[in-house]
Amino acid sequence: MHAVRERCVWTQQIDHRDLVPYLVEESAEVIDAVEAGTRADLREELGDLLWQVLFHAEIAAGDPDDPFDIDDVARGLTEKMVRRHPHVFAGAVASTPEEVLVHWNAAKAAEKRERTSVLDGVSDHMPSLSLAQKVIGKAAQVGVPAPHHRLADPASEAELGDALLAIVQLARERGWDAERALRERLRTVRADVRAAETAAG
Repeated sequence: MHAVRERCVWTQQIDHRDLVPYLVEESAEVIDAVEAGTRADLREELGDLLWQVLFHAEIAAGDPDDPFDIDDVARGLTEKMVRRHPHVFAGAVASTPEEVLVHWNAAKAAEKRERTSVLDGVSDHMPSLSLAQKVIGKAAQVGVPAPHHRLADPASEAELGDALLAIVQLARERGWDAERALRERLRTVRADVRAAETAAG
């Protein structure tokens, strides 16, 4: 990566922001490989995704004010994983996945003391359905109930997929934007979460 950055005129012009579309694309291709590809596809797509990490780290290494490189990234990740797995690297005990999650969340909370809301760190750039699932989970942590609707009662994940498609089809027929509708509703849920946090003081 260092050689490519140093000798490739296209690569020399790229910054972190320029790389974002490629990062999104390569992440999507990893998902495709996991869900419907071969082992060879997965190996290749993981390599392409790793290239994005290496590329960002190489760009960061050249920053005149706050440089860091891939070794710094790896070191930071290692330290974080050790902190978040005290049942592996320290004397803590976790015999169930739920207990592991307790340790993970406690370590994460200690690391992110500057956060004032359960919504801090939730990216608006997530796909809307993933964002909705995340925000609803965060809302539950502060006692904000999830919206309910008479159409939302599928019996399986397959039926859930059909229900989602049926709702999107209804939106299409009525000229509504399903993506916008979900994101606007999520803004309301976010506001409810922040109001609940403020009330709890």
